[in-house]
Amino acid sequence: MKFSFYTVDPQYCDYLRQYDPCIPYTMDQKSIRPFVGIVFSINGFQYYAPLTSPKPKHLHMKNQVDFLKINRGEWGAVNFNNMIPVPSECLAKVQMKILDTDSAQETAYKNLLSNQLSWCNANRETILKQAQKLYQIITGGRAWGNLAGRCCNFALDEKHCKAYSQEETNE
Repeated sequence: MKFSFYTVDPQYCDYLRQYDPCIPYTMDQKSIRPFVGIVFSINGFQYYAPLTSPKPKHLHMKNQVDFLKINRGEWGAVNFNNMIPVPSECLAKVQMKILDTDSAQETAYKNLLSNQLSWCNANRETILKQAQKLYQIITGGRAWGNLAGRCCNFALDEKHCKAYSQEETNE
């Protein structure tokens, strides 16, 4: 199955952040540049791994277990350290179709998203293996240095993901 890009409901992230301070903020003041990520399955949960837009520093950084450069960093990176379990109802698929009404900036951003998505799909197995590896390191208590400190607490987040889904179902 191919990847698509998604955004996560900011209220869900706010909920998780009550328990895990590493949960990223998904609200971006730039409405044309939403916080986007890919979704895959780990441990019976849908996990959302956010992307970061390209920055000059990415060109010089090395890939790490929690960070994977997209096209050598030219198109950004996947931040596995910020991946979170997320219920389906909290995901929204990103529409990347270029419209006649799009500004030059919006068109350029959608082209970047298209390039990122093509790269992610071409490197799907690498992405899935890396996400699984990081998950096992963190949940197995085998993180080194400051790795655990910059990663979300996956086991704790899964517990609260379940609780969130149950709360939503009961309402």
